[in-house]
Amino acid sequence: MNYTSLPNPCKKLLFAICFLATVVIAHAQKAADEKEAMKNLLDRQFEFAQKQYQLLAKNTPADRMPKTYYAKNNKLETSDTKWWCSGFYPGSLLYIYEYTKDIGTLKEAEKRLAVLEKEKHYTGNHDLGFMMFCSFGNAYRITGNARYKPTIDTAAASLATRYRPAASVIQSWNSSKQWKGPVIIDNMMNLELLAWVSDHGGDPKYKKIAISHADTSLKNHFRSNYSSYHVVDYDMTTGKVLKRGTAQGASDESAWSRGQGWGLYGYTMMYRFTKNKHYLNLAKNIARFIINHPNMPADQIPYWDFNAPNIPDTYRDASAAAVIASGLLELGQYATKSERKLYVGTAKKMIISLSSDAYTAKLGENGGFLLMHSTGALPLKSEVDVPLSYADYYYLEALMRYKNWYL
Repeated sequence: MNYTSLPNPCKKLLFAICFLATVVIAHAQKAADEKEAMKNLLDRQFEFAQKQYQLLAKNTPADRMPKTYYAKNNKLETSDTKWWCSGFYPGSLLYIYEYTKDIGTLKEAEKRLAVLEKEKHYTGNHDLGFMMFCSFGNAYRITGNARYKPTIDTAAASLATRYRPAASVIQSWNSSKQWKGPVIIDNMMNLELLAWVSDHGGDPKYKKIAISHADTSLKNHFRSNYSSYHVVDYDMTTGKVLKRGTAQGASDESAWSRGQGWGLYGYTMMYRFTKNKHYLNLAKNIARFIINHPNMPADQIPYWDFNAPNIPDTYRDASAAAVIASGLLELGQYATKSERKLYVGTAKKMIISLSSDAYTAKLGENGGFLLMHSTGALPLKSEVDVPLSYADYYYLEALMRYKNWYL
């Protein structure tokens, strides 16, 4: 057929079809290129993590866990297994093994799990989820080895001892001069241990405790703009809120960045276990608060507090970005198409930034940790602009989630 002999309407239609086909092909090619770029990023970062954690293993005493590293004096700081971060190192090793299938990495994880196991009986604070589920929970999920499950079950029983029925919350820290019955937003993360154990043959009361805590925190921990307080202090005999404040944020009324991540991640996770729409709606509102905040930098790595003084001349928190990215990737699983594009797109930007030279250490440096520029507790002058074990953990988790759900 001679194109020039066609009537004008037919020419226009044919041109429109050809143009549309060109656009569709170009869009598909762009998507394929972006997918390949992310796959290469994941391959590169896990290969780096495997090698870097060999150094971290070498530097860390067999009965200790890596905590942070101070480049100024080339000092690796470690912790005993009662420290709240003790589960993150074996958990990170397990994520690295899951991706790379490197047996040496698995062996190192197994050694650290053996040292950590005794903490299944720990009742000194609320952190059993961080300590035992990020470690033994991943070990059981990845290896399927039944010997890990009793440890997880026992840890849930230990955590449940901190539940205060009169206040309908798990008490985070013990009473002190400053706090009578403190509950921190971080506590949302530890509910996964309880809910999982109930859903896998354990006592149903654990999940009920998790739901009770999540419901109470939903009522008392959030402001009208869906930002979260760090600490809510309760009278544990009546459930009355005594005060709201912070231990690690810039001020009592500020939005401490990692705390916003804990809330986002925690309520998304609780929706997974309950399908309670109130939890999902709260998670979406927290996500909007974070994503749309005027103080969010262009590279999507938050300042240590969204209301920190001296922005932009203050510290970032790579750990907050890692937690938020991982939470957004799961939230994308429960979202509409347009919401998923926003959540996953933001998480992808965070991952790309964290994977850049600005935040990822060079091989052999940073004490063996992966990420630089996290902020633990700036008001306490503790762990400021350093690597942190939980930054690495949630970063690796975000990489795995992106691989499993979006590649």
